[in-house]
Amino acid sequence: MSPASSPTDAWRMKKSLVALPVIMLLTGCSFLATETVSTIGEVSFDTPLAIPPIADSRVDATGTRVFELTAAASETRFGAGSATPTWGFNGSYLGPTLVADRGERVRVAVTNALDEPTTVHWHGMHLPAKMDGGPHQLIAPGETWSPTWTLDQQAATLWYHPHLHGETTEHVMRGLAGLFLVRDDAEAALDLPREYGVDDVPLIVSDVRFADDGSLDTEARRFVGPTGNELLVNGTLGPYLEVATTVTRLRLLNASSARVYDFRFDDGRDVALIASDGGLLESPVTTDHVQLSPGERAEVLVTMAAGETAVLRSTPPDLGGPAVTAGQSAGNDSFDVLELRASNRLKENASVPSRLAELERPDENAVTAERRFVLDGTQINNHEMEMDRVDEIVRLGATEVWDVTNNMALPHSFHVHDVQFQVLSIGGEAPPAELSGRKDTIYLRPNTAYRLIMRFDDYADAQWPYMFHCHLLWHEDQGMMGQFLVVAPGDEPALRESDHEHGG
Repeated sequence: MSPASSPTDAWRMKKSLVALPVIMLLTGCSFLATETVSTIGEVSFDTPLAIPPIADSRVDATGTRVFELTAAASETRFGAGSATPTWGFNGSYLGPTLVADRGERVRVAVTNALDEPTTVHWHGMHLPAKMDGGPHQLIAPGETWSPTWTLDQQAATLWYHPHLHGETTEHVMRGLAGLFLVRDDAEAALDLPREYGVDDVPLIVSDVRFADDGSLDTEARRFVGPTGNELLVNGTLGPYLEVATTVTRLRLLNASSARVYDFRFDDGRDVALIASDGGLLESPVTTDHVQLSPGERAEVLVTMAAGETAVLRSTPPDLGGPAVTAGQSAGNDSFDVLELRASNRLKENASVPSRLAELERPDENAVTAERRFVLDGTQINNHEMEMDRVDEIVRLGATEVWDVTNNMALPHSFHVHDVQFQVLSIGGEAPPAELSGRKDTIYLRPNTAYRLIMRFDDYADAQWPYMFHCHLLWHEDQGMMGQFLVVAPGDEPALRESDHEHGG
C-alpha cells in the first residue's frame, strides 16, 4: 500500500536519491553494490530441516520457571565445505526455543562464555525495562545475568537476540538468536496444529554469505546493511520438511539483519495468516504471500494433499521505493527457502478456525500524547543514539499515538520495546488486514507516515530505559535508535532529556 504521490513526496524522493552517495560514503557502504541474487531452481533441498530443541527448564521452590542459556563461540559445518566459526546459545549456532505459559514467572540465567560483552533482548516481550536486555544490560565475559519477570501477554511467537550498542549486527549474524513461545489458554482451545516440530514448525530465516575460507562475511554492502547470497532456515542450507498432516503451522521469523522477504509458494497456493508479531489475529487472512522485514514474525497455516510437494520461496519484495534504489535495498532478489514434502498418507489434524482471538484495541479517545518520529539517513528526529540521553518521557498508564515517518526513498523499519502497538493508518489509509493485529516491528515504506497506537501499562522505571529503533540492524548500529522512559507520577528521569520535543 502506498499513498498518493504529491509534489512534497517527489521532492523528498529526489532529496533521498541525491543524499544516497553521501550516506554510503559516511557509513562505509558501497554505492555501486547493486548485485541481483536468485537461487530459484538452484537449491537441491537435500538436508532435513533442523528443528531448534525446546529448552530444558525447571520450576524452583518459588514456582519460577528457570531456563539456562550460555552464549559461546564454536564451529558449524553448514555444507560440504569448511567448518564455519559461529556463535550460539547452548550449541554451535542459534539457540533453543523457550516455551512458557501466560501467568508464569520465568527466570533466564544467561551466561556469557564469549571473550567479549553481549546482551540478550527479549524481542516482543512485555517486561520491566531492567529485564529488557537492551544496551544497558551488558553481560561481561564470564558473567551470568538472570532477568526475572511474569509473562502477561497473549500467546505469541517472540524471539531473543543480542542488543548491544554498535555491535548488534555482528552478534546476530554470527548466530545468537532463538525463539520464545508464549502459550495461553485461549490459543490452546483452538483447533490449531501445536505439536512442536511436527505440525507446528518454527522457521528462523536468515541470509548468509560465506567467504572463501568458510567464515561468515558480515561486512556492509548496501544501504540496508549486510546481505547474503544464500539462505539458512533454522541453520539449515537447502532444507526440506516431511509433512505428515493435512495442515501445517509455520512460524516464520525474519532473523536477517537487513533483508525483507516476500514469502509465497511456487504453485501460488493460498495460506491462512493467523498471527503476527504479538499473537493471533481476530480472524484468519487468506493470502498468497507474507512480507516480513527484519524482526517481524508471522504464523501461517498451509494445507496440503497427500503426495504433493510445495516450495516456499521469497520473491522480490514490494519495498515501495523507486526502482533505482531496489539494488541498494536487496529488493530485486529471489530465493528458494524450503521444500515441503507431503507423505502419501496424511493425518487429519486441524482446521482453519473462522475466529481466532478477541483483540482489545486501545481507545483513541483516551490518547494522552502524540509523538512524531522522522527516520532519515541513520538518524531519528535528527539525533543519533546516546546512551546517557533519554529522548521521550512516557507516563505510566498512558495511551499514546506515535506518528512515524520514513523520510527517504529508501527502506527503514521501526521497532518499539515493551509494548505491542496497533496500526491506525498508513499514508492516511486504513491498514490492510494482515496488519490488523498486535505488532512490535513494522516496515516503513518510503515517504510514508504510519500512525501507531499503544498503551504503557504495568512497568515504570525512572532509570532504566526502553529502546525504539530501526530494525535494519546495521542502521541501528549506526545510531538509528532512541530511548524512552516510562515513569510513574511524580518520578523524575535519571537520564538527561533530549533537547527536542515530540510528544505531550
